Amino acid sequence: MTVLSTRVLNRTYLRRQLLTGRTPRTAAEIVGHLVAMQGQEPDAPYLGLWARSPGFAMSDLTGALHDRTVVRSALLRGTQHLATADDYRWLRPTMQPALERMAGRAGRLGGCDPEAFDAAGREIMAEGVLTRPEIARRLAARFPEADLGELALVVHLRFALLHPPPAGTWGHRGRIGCVPAGVWLGRPLDAAPSAETLVLRYLAAFGPASAKDVQVWSGLTRMAALFETLRPRLRVFRGEDGRELYDLPHAPIEDGDTPAPVVFLPEFDNAVLGHADRSRILRPGDRPLVMPGGSVVHPTVLVDGFVAATWSRKGPLVEIAPFRPLAAADRSAVEAEAERLAGFVAPGKTPQVRWA
Repeated sequence: MTVLSTRVLNRTYLRRQLLTGRTPRTAAEIVGHLVAMQGQEPDAPYLGLWARSPGFAMSDLTGALHDRTVVRSALLRGTQHLATADDYRWLRPTMQPALERMAGRAGRLGGCDPEAFDAAGREIMAEGVLTRPEIARRLAARFPEADLGELALVVHLRFALLHPPPAGTWGHRGRIGCVPAGVWLGRPLDAAPSAETLVLRYLAAFGPASAKDVQVWSGLTRMAALFETLRPRLRVFRGEDGRELYDLPHAPIEDGDTPAPVVFLPEFDNAVLGHADRSRILRPGDRPLVMPGGSVVHPTVLVDGFVAATWSRKGPLVEIAPFRPLAAADRSAVEAEAERLAGFVAPGKTPQVRWA
């Protein structure tokens, strides 16, 4: 069984994540390749697409959200993600068992009848576009035994709701409406989940990877049994630590010496959160600098393929906080990419770069 070094995994991962060189694909094509794109912060997908596509314009994603090619909803791990409309139809039913477990945790429904609760929810949502708190208040009036403080989360997890624009668009921090997915898409969701499709699509964008990697990324459980079923159709490697890593049979494996460009990634980017073992992109000891706790995942800078700094922005100012001193050539490359980023987020203004 071939052993893949951390550096080979890194270069392979960069290629799978479309980070070795900007790829001329549409916004919807990139979102589809990544299966689902983290969208907890509305600006983050724009920055993630900018990092992966030459000539990406904000209107590309905004247009895809308005024409319903791309949708925003609770998906992986119960957090907000973007997915293509076609993928959402099978992806949400596949995620639903995990979301149901989260919704029912700690008695959030207060013992009320789930079928009656679901029927009431569908009736309320037929009134039009409502926010989750508005739906929760209407449900609380009918089910006083449920915890009002938890109901907005239950609504988020239990019902397949999409958030129409302007939710999810650049700079939007206002009201987030909800509409049943079938209504917004004009067609029903798939009747059955497809965990096998999920795994194969995941490996195309995140492989080679372990069963635990898929579980942490998706929030689903019992992936080991599914991988055993799929094993005859997959290629199996080992990591330097001895873990089995599965991959599609003809997916490319990169050379560890392949050059890697400087990349600025947004908070919560798929590339940083795609595995349980993140050593293929985070160096030992650096994880707390990126994920200090409290559900915070800072924007990051990749240098030579690995996270080497975090960054923040305010208008045309990009501030970079390196974890350790950078070589002069790397520092210049980081500054050049920071200026390009500033030009994207604050067009028409003079880019500024500051080292923290």
